[in-house]
Amino acid sequence: MNWTPPDSLATAIAQAQQATTHALADGKTRLQIEVVLPDLSPMALARDYLPLFSELGADLKVFFADAGAAALARREWGNPSYSVRGVNELITPVAASDRAVIIVAPTPVEVTTIEQMCLTAGDRPFILLNPKLQDVAVVGIGYAGRQLRERFLNTLELCYYLRPLAEEIILWRCYPQPWQIWQYSSLGSTCLAEFDQRPSGEAIERALAAQRGRSGEGFVSRLRRFLRALQT
Repeated sequence: MNWTPPDSLATAIAQAQQATTHALADGKTRLQIEVVLPDLSPMALARDYLPLFSELGADLKVFFADAGAAALARREWGNPSYSVRGVNELITPVAASDRAVIIVAPTPVEVTTIEQMCLTAGDRPFILLNPKLQDVAVVGIGYAGRQLRERFLNTLELCYYLRPLAEEIILWRCYPQPWQIWQYSSLGSTCLAEFDQRPSGEAIERALAAQRGRSGEGFVSRLRRFLRALQT
């Protein structure tokens, strides 16, 4: 398999579904998906991603950070066959009959509840869509934050990731491929660097430093066209 970065939001979501399928087939059940694009709502991302699990019907549980967001999703999605709830809405969030659990845009406020839900889910698919769990102002730094990362956050396989880094440059990962930095230009797209693990800010800077000054005219306009295409 040798995929290239998406040229539209629909392609990105299709790739996220394929990456999920490959990761589950490899026995990885704690998954994370991040599509970080301007103005992309978590509800829209979830709506287009969830058909991957349509065959589960009522055996799928989908959670939002709060009951209000869950109610809005149920209304906009036409009362789907699967359960859509707030993280703290049910006494027993993960039931024995649930075959997969998906949590949409959880925040650090819910991190303790989500960690317990993940433990309850065991080896059943447990997937976070566009989570915001690493806000150190809430989950803490130092020993407490390190414990949280070691026992929970670091156990999640980030199987799909898409984020613009700079003008016409993106960081992209589509399991089982490595992490990659790609640059878009009028001549097409080019892979600038690959990483076995999620690259640090310093590693990204080093990779981009080697490419600075080589883009030529039209750099900004090409990036804007690319971002508009991703959101259509």
